[in-house]
Amino acid sequence: MQLAIPLARGGDPLFRQVYRGLRQAILSGALAPADRLPSTRDLAEQLGISRTVVLQAYDQLLAEGFVSGRGGSGTYVCERLIANVPQQRERSAKFPLSRFGKAAVQALASVGTPERRAPALRYDFVYGRSDLEAFPFEMWRRLLLRQARQASTRQFDYGSARGSPDLRTAICAHLRRSRAVVCESSDILVVNGSQQSLDLVMRVLVEPGDRVAIEEPHYNGLREALLAAGARLLPVPVDGQGLNPERLPEDARLVFVTPSHQFPTGAILPLDRRLALLDWARRRNAIIIEDDYDGEFHYEGRPLESMQGLDREGRIVYIGTFSRTVFPSLRIGYVIAPRSIAPAFVAAKWLTDLHSATLEQQTLAEFIANGMYERHLRQLRRRNTKRRSALLQAIQTYLRDRVEVTGEGAGAHVVLCPRKRTPEDQVVKMAARRGVGIYGISHCFLTDSPRPGFILGFAHLNEGEIREGIRILGDVF
Repeated sequence: MQLAIPLARGGDPLFRQVYRGLRQAILSGALAPADRLPSTRDLAEQLGISRTVVLQAYDQLLAEGFVSGRGGSGTYVCERLIANVPQQRERSAKFPLSRFGKAAVQALASVGTPERRAPALRYDFVYGRSDLEAFPFEMWRRLLLRQARQASTRQFDYGSARGSPDLRTAICAHLRRSRAVVCESSDILVVNGSQQSLDLVMRVLVEPGDRVAIEEPHYNGLREALLAAGARLLPVPVDGQGLNPERLPEDARLVFVTPSHQFPTGAILPLDRRLALLDWARRRNAIIIEDDYDGEFHYEGRPLESMQGLDREGRIVYIGTFSRTVFPSLRIGYVIAPRSIAPAFVAAKWLTDLHSATLEQQTLAEFIANGMYERHLRQLRRRNTKRRSALLQAIQTYLRDRVEVTGEGAGAHVVLCPRKRTPEDQVVKMAARRGVGIYGISHCFLTDSPRPGFILGFAHLNEGEIREGIRILGDVF
């Protein structure tokens, strides 16, 4: 145990200073009841003083009942003491927050994916989470252990801000095949999840007062990050085909889109709108931020490739994540920025946290390169396809024409929109009392929601649970 006890030469006797330092540690709780104190020899060596001095300090503590000795074991903080020690409450000094600090505090109440409910609901249609039951954790543990054993000492030093070369190569090969992304491994920047990708975009491309177009509705974590950056938000309404480029403001510098599975409505942006959006960006010299958070899941027809693959002028910043396909706590995502601005993203990443965790990057690189990631994706798609079918059939059986369903063509969630005006919060609470978790859509709007809606994720429930949850939800409606 290492103890910090400041000693002043020429002041009180050294044993008194050591005694006061230990006494304060006990009273403050730094040394808890039944904690073992360092041996007198160890503490003397730490402090660079004579062992006799430490023995005197321990004797004083023993005499006053702060500690007790156990023969052959050592000296311990007295267990009976703490209940009788008055706890001092220190007042915390108040300091003014920056504009960003104030915005971050205000955002905390609304950002992020849904929290786990306590107690857990029997049929929780939570969204934004991966299918943890399907992930091959035993294989992952073996890969992680092998990487830890085989890694050279040099690999545990600081790494590149760009990320592991092996992981960037693996991501590049996968994106070329799966999403038709046009890139080289040197174009990829590894980050701590898609939220850090958004943060880097704000740092590199957004100045306070900049006019930024976002989908309406949208991911509220994006909205709050933009507001914290001081951007002026221009909401563009989304229809059944996603964002309409004809309604984009002429003076926006950036536009954020989720073309493969619009969040939260699930609309898929058709090819003609993708091309029109690229044309708008060319005419306005604007930048498109493509968030491909759910691009790996598609159920009907031929999946559309990424917008980035259509870009011939370097106007798209492409964002992806492994949180939906591997597991969220891995915190690995990636950014592919146009080469004209890519160095600024690398520098911003370095200034933020130097680099992402290296061992996990190497493990993920092997997971992808060995084909295990592709096999895992195929299993996820099969499981999600069955769950999606069960969900749509149950909605048809128990809700019939009382709701309209959107977003069923891709991703891992759908949105239910009641055809009659329904109090969103009341329905969420009534469903929760019946053990069913659904999530309102109103928090995804910058302006007032034009109609109520409910997000239902289906990656966490089996087919039987989905059917029973929807049956109960039919009663609630």
